[in-house]
Parts: sequence; C-alpha cells; structure tokens
Amino acid sequence: MAQIREIKKRMVAVSTIERITKTMQMIATAKFTSALQRARATRPYTDSIRGLVSRLAADCGGELEDVLIRGVDGAENRELILVISSDRGLCGAYNSHLLRTASTYLSSLDAEGRSFELQTSGKKANSFFNFAGIEVSKRHQFGDKPVFEQVAEVANEMIRRFSDGEFSSVKVVYMRFESNSRQVPEVMQLLPMRFDESDATNDDPGSESAASSDEVVYEFSPSVEEILSELLPRAVKTSLFQAVNDAVVSEQVMRMIAMKAASDNAKGLGRTLKRDFNRARQGKITTELTEIVSGAAALE
Repeated sequence: MAQIREIKKRMVAVSTIERITKTMQMIATAKFTSALQRARATRPYTDSIRGLVSRLAADCGGELEDVLIRGVDGAENRELILVISSDRGLCGAYNSHLLRTASTYLSSLDAEGRSFELQTSGKKANSFFNFAGIEVSKRHQFGDKPVFEQVAEVANEMIRRFSDGEFSSVKVVYMRFESNSRQVPEVMQLLPMRFDESDATNDDPGSESAASSDEVVYEFSPSVEEILSELLPRAVKTSLFQAVNDAVVSEQVMRMIAMKAASDNAKGLGRTLKRDFNRARQGKITTELTEIVSGAAALE
C-alpha cells in the first residue's frame, strides 16, 4: 500500500511539473516571436549604417582621424567589457556558454597582463562574477524588451570614456542569434569600430551599385569627416542595440527549447509512473484475492 501511495504522489507531482513547463514553453514562444520581430526589424538598419560608415571610411584612403575608428593615442592599455546575460534561469545552456566565453576571455587578458573594467547586464552574470570574486563596476538592466534610448545612454557613456582615453577598446560579450537551432557566444569589438569587406555592401546587398562600389567616385558635401562625426556614434549605438536584441532572442529560443524538452521528459516519466502504478495495484489485488481464496479454503 505504501508503494502505491508513493507512486501516486509522484504522478501528481510530475503532472504538475508538466503543466508548469508547458506554460513556460508557451510564454517563451510568445516572447521569442516578439523578440525575433524586433531583432529582424532593426537588423537592416544596423547593417546599412555600418555599410555606409565602412564605405565612407574607405573613401578617406586611410587618412581618417576619428577616434572611434583609430582610437586615442596614448590611451590606457585597459579594456571595458560588457557581458549581456539573462535575468532568469531555465534557459538551457544559454548562461553557461555565455559566461564560459566571458571567463575565457577575461583569463586571456590576465595572462597578457592587461587590465579591464567589467560591466554586466542580467542577474545571472552578476551572481556569477560575484561568486568568482571579479569586481563589476556597473550593472545595467535592459530587460526582455530593450529600449533604444536606454541602450543609447549606455553607448554614449562608453563613447565618452573611450574618447577620453580611459580604454584602448570596448568589447561586448553576448549570444549572437543565427537561427532557431544555432546561437553563438561572441566577443564583439564595439570600439574602436572595425569593418570587414562585407560591411561595405550591407547598405544594398546584391545590387550592381554595391558590386561595383570600388569603381564609383563620390563627392561629399559636407565633408566625409563631418558626415562620419554624425554617423559613427549612431553606428556604435545601433550595433550595441542589435547585440542586446540578439541576446534577448537567443535567451527566449533556448528557454523555449529547454521547456519543451522538460515537458516531454515529464510526460515520459508520467507514463512510466502510471505503468508502475498499474502493476503495483494489480499485484496488490492479486495478493488480496489469493489471501481471500486461501482463507476460504482453510475454513472448509
């Protein structure tokens, strides 16, 4: 009887867990859909402005003196690092992969004898670095629905301190979203800005004008330096905002997958417990019938 009662309790507990994880999966799916729409909406603008800045910088022929690209002469050999994690758990390996990447990078800086200042976004990163004994200078809170103005304020502070020579570079450690099945932890260099060849055609990918951009000569009014002085800070802000959006999308898709796996496991365990319960109950009924038959035979 005790075994049947114990199995029954476990069946109730597993059923409750399944309902909870199923609900969390549905919530994560809704949040993922919303976050993915925001990330996809901002991606074309981010790519276009980076492409435009890349082409303008290339047209300067290597003579550009903007500090956001070349850095500050005599700046301290010190890095500012922002780690973007989640506020909540139950999102699979999201935080473990991200924080492992951040820890590896910080260890490499220590090995090179370089100092750094660490900032975080998300409670999980705060708890991790507190436990590791690594000082966090500032804690940001972007939430599940990041607002551009809030991210831009953080970016402005980074730009100001970088321009003052406090740091030689600014890095962002975040989870880059590639697809529903692939999210990659990445250390992105935010400042000084770096461009590759693909950035130069992001403003109109695949077009004939983009393909033949090296053959076109542009005249700028106002000057390239004046245009870039306006575009570069905007490119830094949009790049950081895109990284935050990617991090939110990655968190929600990994939570959705983790909760689906938990629901499936709970359902499978529930079927196993039900089978064990039926076997135990059948065994008890068989035992009782045997005792009754034996007792009746003894009375004859």
